[in-house]
Amino acid sequence: MSLGTGDRAGILGRVREALREKAPLKHPAERSAGGEPTTAHFREWLPPVGPSIDEKYALFVKLSEQLRSELLPCPDIAHAAATVSALAQQLSWKTLALHRGSLLDQIAPLLPPELALIYVDAGYDKDALEACDAGITECDLLVAQTGSVCVTSTSAGGRVLSVLPPHHFVLARRSQLVTDLSEAYSTLATRYRENYPSMISFITGPSRTGDIERILVLGAHGPKRLTILLLS
Repeated sequence: MSLGTGDRAGILGRVREALREKAPLKHPAERSAGGEPTTAHFREWLPPVGPSIDEKYALFVKLSEQLRSELLPCPDIAHAAATVSALAQQLSWKTLALHRGSLLDQIAPLLPPELALIYVDAGYDKDALEACDAGITECDLLVAQTGSVCVTSTSAGGRVLSVLPPHHFVLARRSQLVTDLSEAYSTLATRYRENYPSMISFITGPSRTGDIERILVLGAHGPKRLTILLLS
């Protein structure tokens, strides 16, 4: 639909009028000792996080529900494997993509033999990976304040395993919970030092968009389902 001359002039006039007024700021600009802008004032918009692991866990559970992530507590690897196996049987899955890792190497032998496992460590076929019923990765951290899962190219078997399959499983431990993004970045910097991952991603719920008429659509640019298997 094209705009007439009068319509365009009216729209641009309203834009010019709006630009004359500065947007109100909740806080004055804050700067660090070195003069760089900080994000401290933005944290007031985020939920407070208690210091204990139980308080972090409770907030992560609450936000996961709001974000439509499926958080499934698992007392051990056997329980996690049984959860994946039951869902695979229920939905008639044939293939599951994964990578090598300390937790995944424990769960893989416990999965049903009829479920074909596709490992991405030695390379992969993009079409085959996208056609998988689900993918399962490990992660670096779980961020309590935002309900996010932090994955890197190191912890998640590369860049694509958490993106291409329509259902993304994350196998994690409760001890991986951190308070906020600041602690997450600090932890990553300490962990990787000189060998920083080429990709860092904070996954906050399943892929979604509301671009079209503000109608929420899941799975638009990535997995439609995100399931977190949280080991004690």
